[in-house]
Amino acid sequence: MKNQSLKGPLYLTFAVLWGSLFTISCSGKKDNSQAARGPASYKVMTVSVDSATLLTDYPALLRGEQDIEIRPKIDGYIESIFVTEGAVVRKGQPLFKIRNPQYEQDVRSATAAISSVEAEIAAAQLQVTKVRPLVEQDIISKFELESAELSLRARKAALEQAQAALTNAKTNLGYTTLNSPVSGMVGELPYKLGSYVNSGTAQPLTVISNIEKIYAYFSLNEKQQLEFARNAAGGTFQQKIAQLPPVTLIMPDGTEYGEKGRIETISGQVSVQTGSYNVRAGFPNSSALLRSGNSATVRIYSEEPDVILVPQKTTFELQGKKFVYVIGQDSTLTPAEIAVRPVPGGQQYIVDKGLEPGQTILLEGVGILTSGAKIAPNKVSSDSLP
Repeated sequence: MKNQSLKGPLYLTFAVLWGSLFTISCSGKKDNSQAARGPASYKVMTVSVDSATLLTDYPALLRGEQDIEIRPKIDGYIESIFVTEGAVVRKGQPLFKIRNPQYEQDVRSATAAISSVEAEIAAAQLQVTKVRPLVEQDIISKFELESAELSLRARKAALEQAQAALTNAKTNLGYTTLNSPVSGMVGELPYKLGSYVNSGTAQPLTVISNIEKIYAYFSLNEKQQLEFARNAAGGTFQQKIAQLPPVTLIMPDGTEYGEKGRIETISGQVSVQTGSYNVRAGFPNSSALLRSGNSATVRIYSEEPDVILVPQKTTFELQGKKFVYVIGQDSTLTPAEIAVRPVPGGQQYIVDKGLEPGQTILLEGVGILTSGAKIAPNKVSSDSLP
C-alpha cells in the first residue's frame, strides 16, 4: 500500500519536468527560427531634390473702386428719397431731395433784383442819350454828360452783382437735389423722410460704391516685405510688383472667386501701430458678386525650385520638433531633426534643413520602430509615391 501511494506523485513530477523540457526546446527552436529570418523588411526612400508650389493666405478687406459719401451742402429736411438700399444707380441720377423754402425765396429775390436793376439801366441810358446832344451844342456843360455816363456804369455794375446773387441762389437751390456722382451701388440709408440734415451731420446720407472693380486690402509684415524686396524679379519696386503672378481670392465660404487679381500697390511706409505694410490687389467684378465691406482671403501661390520633399507620414514629433529616421550603412535607424514647411494638400513637407540629397529615410513603420532598430530596407522610388 505504501508503494502504491508514492507512485502517483512520482508520475506527476516526471510529467511536469518533461513538459518544461519540451517547452524550452520549442522556444529555442522558435528563437533560432526568427534569428535565421533576420530583420523585418520596411519600405525606405532616397531623398532627392524637386520643386513645389506653396501658398500663403492673407485676411483681406474688400473695398469698391470708389466709395463716395453723399453729404448735404445745405441744411434742411429730407423731402424725398429716390433710391433704396442696394439699388444700382447711374451717374447723375437723383438720390435725395432736401426741402428748405429759403433757397427758393433767394432765387425769387435775386430774379426781382435783376429786373429792378435792368429798369434802372434803361433809365440811365435814356439820360445819357438825352444829355449828349445838349453837351455837343454847348447848351449844358460836359459835367452833366459825365455824370449821366457814370450813373449808367454804376447801374450796369449793380446788374452784374444781382446776376451773381442769382447764380449763387440757383446754386444753393441746386444743392437741394443730391445726384449720384458716379455709377454704383447704394449703401445704407440711415436717415428717413423728414430728418433734418446739414453739412455737419455725423453720418453721410448714404455711400455710393463703384464696384466694377474691387480692391482687396491686406498686410505684409516687415520680414515678408524684405523677402519680397530682395527676391522678387525686377529692378525697381514697381517693376517687382508688375512681375508678380496673379493672385486668388478666397470667399468667406471657402470657395475661390472666379477671376484672378493682381497686386497693384504696396505702401511705401510701415505702419507704426501694426509694424506692417498695406497691400492692395485689384479684382474685376463685372458680376457684382463682390461687395464693398466684405471680408475675404487673398491667396498667393509661389514656386519653390530645388527643394527636398518628404511625405508627412515619414516624420514624427518629439517635444514640438520634427524628426525622420535616417537609414545608416548597417541598416540601423537614427533619428534626425528637420525644419519643415507644409506643402498644400497635407501630404508633403519641404525640408529646409536636417536632410541632404542622397540620404535614405524610413518610409513606413515610423510609429512602431525605435532609434537603433535594424531593418531590411526595401527601397521605393519617390516617383511612385502618391
